[in-house]
Amino acid sequence: MAHLNISDVTLSFGGLKALSNVDMTIEPGLITSIIGPNGAGKTSMLNCVSGFYHPTQGDIFYKEKKLTHASPHQISNMGIARAFQNLELFSGLSVLDNLLLARHQNLKYSFLQAVLFYGKASRVESENRSFVEGIIDFMELEAHRKSLVGNLSYGVQKKVEVARALTLAPDILLLDEPMAGMNQEEKEDIVRFIMDIQKERNITVVLVEHDLGVVMDISDRIYVLDFGEVIGSGSPEEVSQNPKVIEAYIGEE
Repeated sequence: MAHLNISDVTLSFGGLKALSNVDMTIEPGLITSIIGPNGAGKTSMLNCVSGFYHPTQGDIFYKEKKLTHASPHQISNMGIARAFQNLELFSGLSVLDNLLLARHQNLKYSFLQAVLFYGKASRVESENRSFVEGIIDFMELEAHRKSLVGNLSYGVQKKVEVARALTLAPDILLLDEPMAGMNQEEKEDIVRFIMDIQKERNITVVLVEHDLGVVMDISDRIYVLDFGEVIGSGSPEEVSQNPKVIEAYIGEE
């Protein structure tokens, strides 16, 4: 069964259609990329899946649960996490504290238990700390764990943004241009982590990215948007040979 089914999704802002009758199927365990020119509706699609926007029409189902009008925190609790193009981190907190804060929804104990910090509260805090430390190791952020995020380089901050999403232990990870603004070495680093996230942690990845070379190299399936409509989909080979995609996005020699 598909992890995520997007059916006939349309998103309108007044008279402007950001998405028009979009159908997508996100299969479990794969890297699915969404590409297209600027303004094609890629981020709008992720906003609909993650609950920041609600479609004007159409439906989104995740494991037979309807997400169409769910809130972001409800969708997060279902197992869908997102790393943002514009960093959504607390620059005045350390890397460790940013990641611990992202686990707040897992801290389920009473006020009295929290005050006494004994029994369940102590155990839950310890379990969450251990989980976050594992993410720090996985993302190779040990050297920065106590550093203030605002003092880190842009490339490291982008890694922290991905790590923050991973602390939610998602089944699906939405990545919105994780390589934007990076140099070649930083891009290669992030690509390696994306592939490890899929293979080692068995997380389904939905990637929005402008770097076509990266998309063609690591994607199992690609959807191409143009003016809010899907103009092509399939394997990297199929998409690269699609006349509509070539005309709208890739360009002819």
